[in-house]
Amino acid sequence: SAFTDISQWFLMPLLAAALAASAPAPRTRLVNLVLLALGLSWLGDAAPDLFGGDTAFLVMVGFFLCAQIVYIAAFAPYRSASILYTRRWALAIPVVAVVALIAVCAAGAGALLVPVVVYGLLLATMAVLATGVSSVMATGAVLFVVSDALIALGAFTELSVSGFAVMSTYIAAQVLIAVGARAVDESAVSSPGRAATA
Repeated sequence: SAFTDISQWFLMPLLAAALAASAPAPRTRLVNLVLLALGLSWLGDAAPDLFGGDTAFLVMVGFFLCAQIVYIAAFAPYRSASILYTRRWALAIPVVAVVALIAVCAAGAGALLVPVVVYGLLLATMAVLATGVSSVMATGAVLFVVSDALIALGAFTELSVSGFAVMSTYIAAQVLIAVGARAVDESAVSSPGRAATA
């Protein structure tokens, strides 16, 4: 759809530009890594248009896999406040969600199953670590999981998934992550001790 095409090509660069322009100097590690992840996400949105079939899907997964690794690195310093340490029982939610999604998509994924599993594990790790940053960041991470789950269901099952549903949850996820990074960045500037950890 036109909405999907426009959002894929232009919204991530615009979001990154807004974050870069609004973050007070000097930028914290968190903001810099979120900016890098937004750039990788944009490549994941745009680069597949240059390919076709399974290659396009692998290119998309490859760039977003790199983005998830960067997000994990960005959120890792806040892990002591995440559910990994504070509410370990809650880890069952992302674990069950990822296992269920992989189980549903396994038959249709075929040769792409391994990269899909790896990406799913990284996505779940990112979401878990995001809970240690802020509630805004955690909400964005959860929406990221929802968006990618919709992509997987549309690609590997017979379910019909609209591009609008995928892109609206994806855009909301990235906006919330950027807003969350900006908020932490602002508090770090006003609190030098926090800045050292951010």
